[in-house]
Amino acid sequence: MRVTDPDRRNLLEGRVALITGGSGALGRATARLFLKEGARVVLADQDTDALRTAVSGLDDVNVSTVVGDATREDDVATGMDTVVERHGRLDVIVVDAGTPALAAPITEFDVEDFDRTLAVHVRGAFLACKHGLRVLTDGGSIVIVSGVAGLRAEPGVSAYTAAAHAQVGLMRSVAKEAAARRIRVNSIHPGPGAGDLQSGVEDPGIPLGRRARPEEIARSVLYLASDQSSFTTASTLVVDGGLSV
Repeated sequence: MRVTDPDRRNLLEGRVALITGGSGALGRATARLFLKEGARVVLADQDTDALRTAVSGLDDVNVSTVVGDATREDDVATGMDTVVERHGRLDVIVVDAGTPALAAPITEFDVEDFDRTLAVHVRGAFLACKHGLRVLTDGGSIVIVSGVAGLRAEPGVSAYTAAAHAQVGLMRSVAKEAAARRIRVNSIHPGPGAGDLQSGVEDPGIPLGRRARPEEIARSVLYLASDQSSFTTASTLVVDGGLSV
């Protein structure tokens, strides 16, 4: 349902947003909030059935899907082009495709698992930025969903920690490249349990006493996607209940 208060303008009215990893809990919560704020939303994922379920749950004519693997350049490029062909523009990209944080001592960590983790989180974010900037509207926004592991480290999750840290470096570099077009690029860092991916990250106790709900993280994504953060770029927004302090 769209906001109808005549004194309040929807934060994403008239804008088009692409959410990769869109069938996950945070992707769905973000899509639902974006739709309420006036956006047309495209969910991207490689799981066709999961996308179908997500769209059914959102039940909104302004949501559609594209199917593709976030680590395959042809899929990502085609997905970006499809969004523009379908809607005539692309204003917001939320990079939320990911893989669970596998836990094992580094001496026992499987190399293929390590490579897969970096491929999805780092190569995926790189490809989304590479092909997203090609079509993104000037003044748009890219939000990379990372995790608290991108700002700290715990034993046993070397691959996920390395990937999350790499996302921050990528974000900062791309933010400087995109600034001339007034495109803002930021990362968001939920704590464990806030989404579907960080089950392997140690949870020593969250100061606020609980884990976040996807809807709470989605509100922070909305802030970075909208003009409310018009002077914020190259920033790491931490939404972890105080865990990383």
